[in-house]
Amino acid sequence: MIFPRQLVTGTLLKRYKRFFADVLLDDGREVTAHCVNTGSMKTVFESGRRAALLPNDDPERKLKFTLELIHSGSSWIGVNTSRPNFLVEEAISSGLIPEFADYQTMKREVKYGTNSRIDLLLSEPGKPDVFVEVKNTTYSAETGIAAFPDSVTERGLKHLVELQEQVRLGNRAVMFYLVNREDCPVWRPADDLDPAYGRELRVAVNNGVELMAWSCNVQPDQLTIIKPVSIQL
Repeated sequence: MIFPRQLVTGTLLKRYKRFFADVLLDDGREVTAHCVNTGSMKTVFESGRRAALLPNDDPERKLKFTLELIHSGSSWIGVNTSRPNFLVEEAISSGLIPEFADYQTMKREVKYGTNSRIDLLLSEPGKPDVFVEVKNTTYSAETGIAAFPDSVTERGLKHLVELQEQVRLGNRAVMFYLVNREDCPVWRPADDLDPAYGRELRVAVNNGVELMAWSCNVQPDQLTIIKPVSIQL
């Protein structure tokens, strides 16, 4: 995925009200960027770190920048949570992910379960439908290890339960964790932050939910899914 406009870089100052991040740009301007990621961004958002913003010249838009990337010191990290679904869709369409190679039809945001929408629904005549739930993973409390979630997630827990129901109905269900950074070759559930999620994830795997984790090449000009990472349960 190539960014639609050139990103501008600066230094993080602070984040507040979840949606706002103040950044001192390299040209000396202090701006407020829209923070699409409403999660904790634990171990990622730290004042003084480098950041990359997408400028927007829409006159109707109040905030003229969107926070896209933060640098950990060893890797850029993709923090815009509107990007992962598109990245996974792009990877599937290009044939990069062999587990989905036989599926030609893909839909976004299809209603299922109890007031939920699946991120991607794959279908092919004569084959079970595939329900793919995508989670952006940025949290890393240990060197080289990415973990999800970065805070307690009731919504994520609900998705695990609903995916198990799809398996029971004869469909395939996949939890796809996009490790949106390059310095973490290992993924695991964040039992330290949300033990209930970790427990339910292991139950889901035992009940047939498929688990995938892929890393992303994160650069100020583009984001690209590149390869699977090791999973520790």
